[in-house]
Amino acid sequence: MRLILLGPPGAGKGTQAQHLVAKYGIVQLSTGDMLRAAVKAGTPLGQKVEGIMASGALCPDDVVVSIVEERIAQPDARKGFILDGFPRTVPQAEALDRMLARHDIALDAVIELRVNEEALIRRIESRIAEMQKRGEPLRPDDNPDVLHRRLTAYREQTAPLIAYYRDHGMLRSIDGMAPVETVADAIEEALNAADPKPAAKPEPKPAPKSVPKSAPKPAVKTTSEARVGKKSKSRTSKPQPSTARRKPARTAAKGPAGKAKSRRKSKSAAKSRAATRRR
Repeated sequence: MRLILLGPPGAGKGTQAQHLVAKYGIVQLSTGDMLRAAVKAGTPLGQKVEGIMASGALCPDDVVVSIVEERIAQPDARKGFILDGFPRTVPQAEALDRMLARHDIALDAVIELRVNEEALIRRIESRIAEMQKRGEPLRPDDNPDVLHRRLTAYREQTAPLIAYYRDHGMLRSIDGMAPVETVADAIEEALNAADPKPAAKPEPKPAPKSVPKSAPKPAVKTTSEARVGKKSKSRTSKPQPSTARRKPARTAAKGPAGKAKSRRKSKSAAKSRAATRRR
């Protein structure tokens, strides 16, 4: 899980980040903590940003981007992380997008903690008083004047991030003035809505059994069709040889015997005519 917590100074980002770290086993990447550690260690980076942080101004983008990129490459951040205090400007958000793309990483959600600035100032003043009462050391930016400057810088430079991430469909807004437990529960609900569980895939339906195709039945001819068929069949039948053609064939088949019989008949006829004349 990879998140960004947005909100002005004193909105409770650090407290909610610790809750998420304990629940999900991810790491909190606070640019403020990293920069303060660099200042405390006296590193070149710490010396460069010490005066800037003490005045409440924002550190240069290239400095913050480089320290964040170095941090997310460490093994403990591979499971997930929470960015607290970064990005602070739209150019930083764009630089973060490019940096995450280089590492093939995507954000899951951006949580905005909305607060009332007047109530926030009273909250910070109360916190400073409690720390002084307990004898705890104060941070250089723990005073009302620095807080006012940080709030002004947030309104001018960081607030546009709300519109930036809303346009990207990643923003989830939470009432940061509610009790800590209520805010934590609201963040949980927002994260569940941002990452819904995939719906169970429906079981595939069994393929319908194939029905064997029956052989097509022969078409039954109607009476009229049968008659037409008979007519066409009789028309196409071969003509039989006529009787006139068969008689010569029979005569020819008789041969010489037939011719002798004809002569005897002729002689009988001649004798009958001669007898008639004598009478």
